[in-house]
Amino acid sequence: MMDKKQAVEIRGALDKLTIQRFKSLRRNLRILKQDKNAMIGFLVIVVIVLVAIFAPWLAPYDYSEQHISSSFRGPTSTYWLGTDEFGRDLLSRIIWGTRPALIVGVLSIIVAIGIGVPIGILAGYKLGWIDRTVTWAVDIMLSFSPLLFGLMIIIALGPGTSNLAFAIGLANVAQFIRLSRGPTMALRDNDFIRAARALGASDLRILFSHMLPNVIGPIIIMGTLSMAGAIRTEASLSFLGYGIQPPLPSWGNLIRQGVEQILQSRWMALFSGLALTVTVLAFNMVGDSLRDMLDPRELLTKARGKLDAF
Repeated sequence: MMDKKQAVEIRGALDKLTIQRFKSLRRNLRILKQDKNAMIGFLVIVVIVLVAIFAPWLAPYDYSEQHISSSFRGPTSTYWLGTDEFGRDLLSRIIWGTRPALIVGVLSIIVAIGIGVPIGILAGYKLGWIDRTVTWAVDIMLSFSPLLFGLMIIIALGPGTSNLAFAIGLANVAQFIRLSRGPTMALRDNDFIRAARALGASDLRILFSHMLPNVIGPIIIMGTLSMAGAIRTEASLSFLGYGIQPPLPSWGNLIRQGVEQILQSRWMALFSGLALTVTVLAFNMVGDSLRDMLDPRELLTKARGKLDAF
């Protein structure tokens, strides 16, 4: 049995570990501010979020307002990005298209993390038949591409923003299970986990108080990178006709309309695709910077490079 003095010492060590994590977080944030790619991507994301929030005030016209006499117009002083086949302002529709892209992207990643991370941590901590069952299910899910997996689910559930977010979220669950399972298996027999058990901590408290903080870094990185993938998947499903349904604007269905009417107007697909590309690129830039900042192997490589240069 552990005496009171040993318990106090272990609690003090755990408190020091928490303080070290907080200081490391502040240091990482300072490094992130010095990364130009990360700051550019972050600023672009902020602008896109603000556009989505203030879309009713930023859009020059109602996205559903039709002017048949002005159909297939190119960029003019009246319609900055031109019009579609019904004479609807393309700029207004692209601005409103930021909303489903971000809503589906955020909700789908919340679903993926909320389902995948607890299952992965539990499987890595318990092992045995739980781990074998989870591994078997993950292998099956990873045999499908996220687009195909999401397409199968959305066909079963039907179109709609919430169903779309849930389908894309389920398609990304497997990678978060695998991401959280590996580090948990490596940590389950560490001294601080044994100390927590000796102090009488329950499995639930160990999982969320000790395991989760040690895998949160890779989860943040994967969540940021997966956000770009989720936005791209939403656009792909909308392009195929299984995502956001017209007349509601989505970058995916705008690109599809532009491709269908490419001979009459090349602007529709061009500007909608450019909005999608810039958004996905911004999330990838931030995700890559976070990976470089939080990956110990990358930090070790940079440190060795500085020593060699010295």
